[in-house]
Amino acid sequence: MSQIKLSQNFIRNIVKLALNEDLYPSGDITSNLIKNEKIIKAKIITNQNAIIGGLLFAKHAFLLVDKKIKFVAKKKDGSFVKKGSVIATIQGNAQNILIAERVALNFMSHISGIATKTNKFVKLAGKKCKICCTRKTIPTLRVIQKYAVKLGGGINHRFNLSDEFLIKDNHIASSDIKKIVTLAIKNKKRKKITVEVDNLKQLKEIIGLKFDTVLFDNMNIKILKIGVKLAKKYYETEASGNVNFKTIKKIASSGVDRISVGSLTHSTQAIDLKLEI
Repeated sequence: MSQIKLSQNFIRNIVKLALNEDLYPSGDITSNLIKNEKIIKAKIITNQNAIIGGLLFAKHAFLLVDKKIKFVAKKKDGSFVKKGSVIATIQGNAQNILIAERVALNFMSHISGIATKTNKFVKLAGKKCKICCTRKTIPTLRVIQKYAVKLGGGINHRFNLSDEFLIKDNHIASSDIKKIVTLAIKNKKRKKITVEVDNLKQLKEIIGLKFDTVLFDNMNIKILKIGVKLAKKYYETEASGNVNFKTIKKIASSGVDRISVGSLTHSTQAIDLKLEI
């Protein structure tokens, strides 16, 4: 599986793109009204309990605008913070701090939102069941979103289409389940193979073949428990579909090894953060 790489260079480049989006074509015309060289102190504060993340993104947002700005993190990525906590302090030119403010907060709010939601799922699922994300990510932001999932205690599913074989319902509909699984095994080349099944009939057709993971999709709990019992001897087991805070405990109680949750990345609410001068 591809490794999530958040190098300083990657962070700097993605933040630079965000700043360009905010400042094109004429810069911050409102903050430009502040013509003095006044030095101010500001704090980033959380308005709710959260798992915090994205501090390096925020730091680079300020430093790319003005290298003289002093950004001091008071918390670490992945740490739990209570409402009202000071996450970081910033000192520097007032105009430049205001220019970078929204980009810095946007990165932190989004990353913290995913981390916080993931952490809630992790706690509800219990210690025996892992929570993982999917490829249902915002285009071009997958690395950041999958990083946020890990901050919250989740694990990453495949990063892209070449990471592993994931034989899903439409692949099966376009072929034959046993035939396509057999072809994947022949072409494995050290890649993992996951096969999605919608019912027990499909599972029984392929059980015993040498692949890695069975993905049970949108199964009711009764059938899921039977499927996990049949497959557990041979494969890692995963469940997906209709996963939310109300259903997660029941799905985990089936004995499944992991649960994939698309909503971790495709519909997470941002954490409410503010910059206070």
